[in-house]
Amino acid sequence: MPLPWTLHGDGRTITDGEIVAPGERLSWPRTIGFGAQHVVAMFGATFLVPILTGFPPSTTIFFSGVGTLLFLILTGNRLPSYLGSSFAFLAPIAAAKGGGDDIGAALFGVLACGVMLALIGVIVMWTGTGWIQSLMPPVVAGSIVALIGFNLSGAATDNFEQAPWTALITLTVVLLVAVFARGLVARLSIVVGVLAGYVVAAFAGALDFTEVEKAAWIGLPDFQSPDVVWSVLPSFLPVVLVLIAENVGHVRSVAQLADDDTINDTTGRALLADGLATTLAGAAGGSGTTTYGENIGVMAATRVYSTAAYWVAGILAILLGLSPKIGEVIRTVPPGVLGGVTVALYGLIGIIGIKIWLDNNVDFSLPVNQFTAAVALVIGIGDLRITVGDMEFTGIALGAIAAIVVFHVMTAVERARSR
Repeated sequence: MPLPWTLHGDGRTITDGEIVAPGERLSWPRTIGFGAQHVVAMFGATFLVPILTGFPPSTTIFFSGVGTLLFLILTGNRLPSYLGSSFAFLAPIAAAKGGGDDIGAALFGVLACGVMLALIGVIVMWTGTGWIQSLMPPVVAGSIVALIGFNLSGAATDNFEQAPWTALITLTVVLLVAVFARGLVARLSIVVGVLAGYVVAAFAGALDFTEVEKAAWIGLPDFQSPDVVWSVLPSFLPVVLVLIAENVGHVRSVAQLADDDTINDTTGRALLADGLATTLAGAAGGSGTTTYGENIGVMAATRVYSTAAYWVAGILAILLGLSPKIGEVIRTVPPGVLGGVTVALYGLIGIIGIKIWLDNNVDFSLPVNQFTAAVALVIGIGDLRITVGDMEFTGIALGAIAAIVVFHVMTAVERARSR
């Protein structure tokens, strides 16, 4: 792994038309500043996942930092990326918990996804990514991502209804900040909305700081072990398809922005690294990870692609995870605030799937594409469930399977007819 980094220019300035490449860095004070900026960018999404799932916040943030450092090592320090908590896990985790507080079964699902993704990463290192594109063309990938987001709409409205006015104010702030703000602040509209809703909840007397006062400033995260429950796997394994799409898209985006096609060669390593990071998190109480688009936005805005900044970000995240008090503060966010942000957030996950269709010019005049998306979305949004023995296939699992099967069966029939 090529360390240390080459100093870019004088280490202080970036001239017009230049970027700070992954193997370069600015002066250490500036690099630390950029690393802190990446922590802020990822924090808004990463801290929401444990709140929404009931996972220990400190543990989740801790393993996002550990996962980021592992990712940098396994990709040879060539691919700048932060591994934050993936929203694709929200629905299967909720299903695995069944309304209770025990996360053991959900951790097993996270761990299984990590193992599967790591194995796929090894395969891609040997074979390339062509087969992934064949298995999941844009209409299929977009459908799977979209149905996961829209499947969560019921959970968003349930939280919203617990404190409608707090939720409405939170949502309004999110929308206004996204429109009026610029740069990093606009990307952090969810964080700003949470803070605004938090203030409203405080005035409404909806906050409880009892556990915050008891928690220590410094201490180990709340590590927990998974419970082997095979019946949860059908709900979790479709998430692997989303993680593949996210990682492949991330690598291609960074390669394009950094003007370095060789970065695409790290795709298999990226999948392996994210798989191992997710496996590690699931084995000890953290949520599954994925590469973060928020941090790509920071790089595009600053033109700093230095992996040194991500080493700083990973270390800072680990330090945050070693503060139980910060974790308990995160836990105090009330349902009304979550309802406001998740109405927007879950919808945005669905829109990302639709954006995949638009970016790849999916032709919806073709019956194959029409029915692939239509069948998958209705199954996912309606949360159709089928039980086979001890296994329950939820709307996400069935929708993902339907997207793949419908597309490939209809395509095969169409080809056979045209011969």
